[in-house]
Amino acid sequence: MPGRRRLPAGSRSDLPPLKIIRKILLLQVAYYVCATVLILFTTVVYGTPFSLNLVFGWDYLRGDTTVGWMLGLVWMLNCVISVIFLLLFVSRSKLVPDFALTIHFLHLVATILYTRSVPSNLLWWGLQFASAGIMTFLGMWACQHRELKPISFGGLASLGGSSSQASSSQQPAGDNHLESGFGRGRGRERSLQAGTGEYEMDEMKSGERTV
Repeated sequence: MPGRRRLPAGSRSDLPPLKIIRKILLLQVAYYVCATVLILFTTVVYGTPFSLNLVFGWDYLRGDTTVGWMLGLVWMLNCVISVIFLLLFVSRSKLVPDFALTIHFLHLVATILYTRSVPSNLLWWGLQFASAGIMTFLGMWACQHRELKPISFGGLASLGGSSSQASSSQQPAGDNHLESGFGRGRGRERSLQAGTGEYEMDEMKSGERTV
């Protein structure tokens, strides 16, 4: 009977399903925390009492009341802010639709459990579809923009500059002398071609006659 195959250390804790569940929980908590803060701030400014029914309920989202339109705008703002959470926790454009739809599905489940009824308001359903669509579109755009961002390799320019300086410092002194000699020779040739009249005179020997 063959022995059981042992998993490497740490493989059970690094399984992808565990990471996915952890990311879903983090996104759901961040989604509700952001929505609660926005709704609490709006109720304080508007002068209405705050209750969890504004977060998990569906009967307040109505088109014939000011509170209903206010909650609709707050939830739309919440879905836009949640794009930042998708960018931080997901960071992959192809996974954004799954996480965005999962967030809204879990919100539907939480609403049903809290109200003990299926939402029958068309504005609530329309708001969920619009929120999921906006979150998916903006989340994919943000993640793609981050994925396509060019990677800058820092330090290459400084390394190139230091290597060139090191090569120039390691050059032999004789080469520098030859280069300086060649430079002076080329300068003398340029001066002769330009007609500046710069000549060199050799010393005359004692036995030579001048014509």
